[in-house]
Amino acid sequence: MSATAAPEPGPAPAARPERMLRLENVDTFYGPIQALRGASLEVTQGSIVAILGANGAGKTTLLKTVMGLLEDQPDKGSIHFCGEPIHGRETEDIARRGIAFVPEGREVFRELTVLENLRAGAYTRRDDITADLERIFEYFPRLLERRGQWAGTLSGGEQQMLAIGRALMSRPRLMLLDEPSLGLSPLLVQEIFAILKRINGEGTTLLLVEQNARMALSAAHRALVMERGRFVLDGSAEEVAADPDVQEFYLGVAGGESTAPLKRYRRKKRWR
Repeated sequence: MSATAAPEPGPAPAARPERMLRLENVDTFYGPIQALRGASLEVTQGSIVAILGANGAGKTTLLKTVMGLLEDQPDKGSIHFCGEPIHGRETEDIARRGIAFVPEGREVFRELTVLENLRAGAYTRRDDITADLERIFEYFPRLLERRGQWAGTLSGGEQQMLAIGRALMSRPRLMLLDEPSLGLSPLLVQEIFAILKRINGEGTTLLLVEQNARMALSAAHRALVMERGRFVLDGSAEEVAADPDVQEFYLGVAGGESTAPLKRYRRKKRWR
């Protein structure tokens, strides 16, 4: 009787990406005004996640809540980073855990030089930062050219590069970016997003708030739409880009044609 051959081993199951950031039912208030209403979100390691939404939807509030920049917030719910709770912690403690924030409007230290701004981004570190400075100057050669120049004299695009570089100097595992394309020319927007994709490809996870929906969806792996403090749509970037509501309200496409020529446009319905 012949022995039965052992079955060939199948492929190993793909490892599930680590859940890096998790928000559960987060409520945030500005005085009597509720800005976040039961917001829940997961960001996995190595991904780019984009949050879309109109002005006032709560996008910036969500990033500031994660970063601990709003006093006594969240009012309800929990925020975990790499399995550890961070809600209620000081911003400095959150930054030391590996989260960096690039705020809307850049907010560089205008009366410090480019190099001084970058060194300020490494304030939580006590090791040699030379290699990281070289990495930033490789990403943004213009910052190398202007390293001794006051940050307040840079162009808007250069200040955005500096804000991103300053955040990277802390060697974050997760970067929160609020409207990185705001006020920039289309050419500079493409340049900034190309660098963000490169940063992500080298290991940094990105959570991105962006009104340039077309650019955000082209860069992201996953996307969510926020309205009135709640997430109303969540899926892969391709799924969200294909949603008729997103195409109509964010990509300017209705019935396969651009809505740009229309002089008036009124939203016909709320989200499903």
